[in-house]
Amino acid sequence: MMAKSDRSGLDAPLGRGTTRQRPESSDRFGRFTEWVARAMGTPTFLLMLTLFCLLWMVYTVVAEQNGWWRFDSAALGFTALTLILSLQASYAAPLILLAQNRQDDRDRVQIEQDRQRAERNLADTEYLAREIVALRMSLEERNTQAVTRDVLRQELRALLADLSEEHDGDADTRTAPVNRPGRQRP
Repeated sequence: MMAKSDRSGLDAPLGRGTTRQRPESSDRFGRFTEWVARAMGTPTFLLMLTLFCLLWMVYTVVAEQNGWWRFDSAALGFTALTLILSLQASYAAPLILLAQNRQDDRDRVQIEQDRQRAERNLADTEYLAREIVALRMSLEERNTQAVTRDVLRQELRALLADLSEEHDGDADTRTAPVNRPGRQRP
């Protein structure tokens, strides 16, 4: 199988499509960092971390008083708990930054696509506006040469008047119809 070196879409931002890593493993790690960032920003995570710390402290205090096996000391300020939380924070910060970088890359690609789409829409709109103006101008030229509604009405009224004059006369004494210039009678 041959893997594509240039990937298109939202998962491969412009200028960053070629890397030494395999894109599948890089993408898998990127999805993992985004999952961690999303999970750490939830109330559930904060509630679970708070419960973990409270259970740790309660167990440590009770274990010291009863002589049970313990792995931390309340007298020393819960040193092991502090180290665990520091380790968690030291891994969380870079994972969150990686997830933000991936989101920035996707946003950059989306903005570029939106810009290109807006340019195409603007060009299409300008083209349609020019076509509408050309059609209007064409219709205005034709309207000056064509018969308008008022002229047509006047002509029809004149024809009706001619017809009524013919019917008003006697059948025996019918006069010849009046011919107007430019029009012939059948």
